[in-house]
Amino acid sequence: MNWLEISLTVDGELAESVADVLARFAPNGVMTEQGVRFVNDEDEGTATGPITVRAYLEVNNQLEETRQKVEESLFYLGMIKPVPTPTYKQIADQNWMEAWKEHYKPILIGERLLILPAWLENPDPKRIPIKIDPGMAFGTGTHPTTQLCLELMERSVSGNWRLVIDVGCGSGILSIAALKLGAEKVLGVDIDIESVKNSRENADLNGIGEELTLGQGSVTEVLSGQFAFKSAPLVVANILAPVLIRLFDAGLADLVEPNGEIILSGILDHQAESVIVAGQAKGLKRGEIRQINDWVAISMKK
Repeated sequence: MNWLEISLTVDGELAESVADVLARFAPNGVMTEQGVRFVNDEDEGTATGPITVRAYLEVNNQLEETRQKVEESLFYLGMIKPVPTPTYKQIADQNWMEAWKEHYKPILIGERLLILPAWLENPDPKRIPIKIDPGMAFGTGTHPTTQLCLELMERSVSGNWRLVIDVGCGSGILSIAALKLGAEKVLGVDIDIESVKNSRENADLNGIGEELTLGQGSVTEVLSGQFAFKSAPLVVANILAPVLIRLFDAGLADLVEPNGEIILSGILDHQAESVIVAGQAKGLKRGEIRQINDWVAISMKK
């Protein structure tokens, strides 16, 4: 089936009226798009600027009649307030559930790791595959912050790597990598319950069971003893820099055992120094730093 996309870019006051008109003729509903303004690194964003309203008309024998009715309705709406001329575009239907998978390819990480979309075969048996089925959670392996964190984790493997804590586990990719690199037990926590669920699903894909403990929470919950252990020789946290700094005040450094290491990622290069200073204030020493484009990952030792 093919579709005819009709779109109009209008101000916020007119958007609802245009959407109501298009909805009368679009069997699958109407979509709106608007820009977002961010106040700071932690801001969830505020909608701003003009709104584009889109609807899709089925290409069939009644298309021209339907299109004429749409334009008539927009004309009458324009008698109340000026309406821009609609834009039309032919859209070929496809299996969207399969099409998006084309954007995910195996990713080589460091010397030993391979991020493998769950539906693909391992192209390099010499590498350790981490199977990921991208869900709503952050961490598919495509972003530099995840790749940098994995590189530092691979480098830091040692005999002391018995326990690992993954703060903000997202998709579970770092927790899974830790176990595949040799950790005995990993605790992954996230404040988002959907991330916890996605982590378990990805753990199942990789044949990982009780050696990975997952739960909803963050630093405070771990330190309070709500999980199996409260500290580890290795802690990883791939979170935005302002959140990392706030977590240091909540006790992030206390999760790291003496002589242990914490790997911090999700940091833009201009934020790195402030994260290092926050860690040093809690008794950590700056270690290796790696960078891809504007993103930085930092290792700190206790």
